[in-house]
Amino acid sequence: MNLFDLNLTLPISDPTWVFFLVLIIILFAPMILGRLHIPHIIGMILAGVLIGEHGFHVLDRDSSFELFGKVGLYYIMFLAGLEMDMEDFKKNRTKSFVFGWLTFLIPMALGIWSSMSMLGYGFLTAVLLASMYASHTLIAYPIISRYGLSRLRSVNITIGGTAVTVTLALIILAVIGGMFKGTVDGWFWVFLVAKVAFLGFLIVFFFPRIGRWFFRKYDDSVMQFVFVLAMVFLGGGLMEFVGMEGILGAFLAGLVLNRLIPHVSPLMNRLEFVGNALFIPYFLIGVGMIIDVRSLFTGGEALKVAVVMTVVATFSKWLAAWITQKIYRMQSNERSMIFGLSNAQAAATLAAVLIGHEIIMENGERLLNDDVLNGTVVMILFTCVISSLVTERSARRFALDENVQAEEEAKQINKEQILIPVANPETIEDLVNLALVIKDAKQKNALVALNVINDNNSSEKKEQQGKRNLEKAAMIAAAADVPVTMVSRYDLNIASGIIHTIKEYEATDIVIGLHRKANIVDSFFGHLAESLLKGTHREVMIAKFLMPVNTLRRINIAVPPKAEYESGFSKWVEHFCRMGSILGCRVHFFANERTLMRIQQLVKKRHAGTPTEFSILEEWEDLLLLTGQVNYDHLLVVISARRGSISYDPSFERLPAQLGKYFSNNSLIILYPDQFGEPQEIVSFSDPRGHNESQHYEKVGKWFYKWLKKN
Repeated sequence: MNLFDLNLTLPISDPTWVFFLVLIIILFAPMILGRLHIPHIIGMILAGVLIGEHGFHVLDRDSSFELFGKVGLYYIMFLAGLEMDMEDFKKNRTKSFVFGWLTFLIPMALGIWSSMSMLGYGFLTAVLLASMYASHTLIAYPIISRYGLSRLRSVNITIGGTAVTVTLALIILAVIGGMFKGTVDGWFWVFLVAKVAFLGFLIVFFFPRIGRWFFRKYDDSVMQFVFVLAMVFLGGGLMEFVGMEGILGAFLAGLVLNRLIPHVSPLMNRLEFVGNALFIPYFLIGVGMIIDVRSLFTGGEALKVAVVMTVVATFSKWLAAWITQKIYRMQSNERSMIFGLSNAQAAATLAAVLIGHEIIMENGERLLNDDVLNGTVVMILFTCVISSLVTERSARRFALDENVQAEEEAKQINKEQILIPVANPETIEDLVNLALVIKDAKQKNALVALNVINDNNSSEKKEQQGKRNLEKAAMIAAAADVPVTMVSRYDLNIASGIIHTIKEYEATDIVIGLHRKANIVDSFFGHLAESLLKGTHREVMIAKFLMPVNTLRRINIAVPPKAEYESGFSKWVEHFCRMGSILGCRVHFFANERTLMRIQQLVKKRHAGTPTEFSILEEWEDLLLLTGQVNYDHLLVVISARRGSISYDPSFERLPAQLGKYFSNNSLIILYPDQFGEPQEIVSFSDPRGHNESQHYEKVGKWFYKWLKKN
């Protein structure tokens, strides 16, 4: 055998060179088309046209493209469900349902009319063809992910509508396919509805519970990634098993796992990275490989069919988006976003045309002939191009508006810097994940990991351990695409090192792990926390987690009287509302009536999208009543106060004993509010009795702030 015989005859079949060419396309398509300001999704599809059997026939559309293509298709639907803002989706579910029916009924009506009057097809052929117009694929969704716009109202409406219209279109496909198998009768409908309902119940009920158990049991990143993929394909496989399309199962799996995979978590970043880097591009290239552009110029009805299909599909989707915009008085750019996302035809359309092409009617003709097959793949090309261009342009407009708004907000807000001491390797992951879910996503370089080496008790072994702790913290945050400043310093003791670092790096918040009692005379918080609270007036969170942060189901916050008069009041409320929003769990505040009123005002004004509850806690002495409210998978947050502060109460001295005795089996955060900066401007409540008290505590707060600056 010749050493230089690379066996590169066309089409290339050697797996090494096939994979190399695909990677080259994935690499260079964005680079080349980026210079032309064309979405790189189009480049993937066009590259598939060129290298496929209808182009230069460099590659065959073999089993690898079918496999990776299906993975990529499932990935698109899974990410669409995973990245949805569930609270926003709940608020917009009516809009999603209305748009779903509009984007189904309008293409169905126009499709049946055009197919019968303009193309001369029979009723069944016209219905199946119209169902292909009604369905759509979120092929432009990676553009949304790239711009970070997955939480837009228009995006959530489109995704919800996609689930509705694809389900209805696939039901039509199942019915027409069943008619030619002789299986459509009363029992067919009963079994279809029963199977889909039972499967939906299995996915919605069991998948989250299995996922929560797995994430609590195993923290290995590779195992978690493989587990999520397995759940996606289990959902898709079960949906195919009952006669529906697997993309619905993948989408449903994304919805039910949404709360277990926070948007800023390392696992979410890995899922997006692998999908956008490999699986989704593979799918797009495979779509391009089935398109035969030459069929348009070979005469016959192919060109006419392709033009009619493309125009009807595009116009009907635009009309559905336009009517939705007018009904709900949305902006024109929101209409463009809805139209752009919903115009692309690929997944369900391909399934329908291939199934229809295989069905032979009684007269010996195919239900969907070769002209429809060629017209479909051309329609796929044009609708994908239009979808990508419109979505890209709309996303840029939204991104520019958000950037301008972010710049204006950045001028008004203070710089955030969260300091994470990393002395204990076992708590690093929980502390970093806590910092990730409370940080402001708009601020970069907001995390500082610190390792303090005691001057009097240092050794090479401890130095190496400290270095490994810093690297571990940086790796966890980097996996979520968040940079970390690593700091290692020598000092007289750990508390002194933390305090000096707070000043040097202007840290605004400190997150530390709860001290483990070494012996019976040791204090609950430990010497480090006590020294730290005396040495800084910044917000301090002392945390103990018995399970991963992303598996928590509720945040219960006990707030003492007069907490609203502290300088850091609005900051900690914002942190936990942000945490609840990212984790998709409810935030339950417990406080007296006056404090609760102020919290409600603040939440309504700044964090209306966070799911919250409010309950009266008449006396701080009633804290033990929360034992019946806090379950094992809840997080208990206790807002405490430093001695001498406005909200300090002598009963805080008994707090460590109460927490250690009654809440030892719960995840816990004890928070000491920020006392740095001017005290809160207290708005007088409707109760006239509170007016003088508000003014009094505001004066006390300002006096205390001046005293802190002097001392």
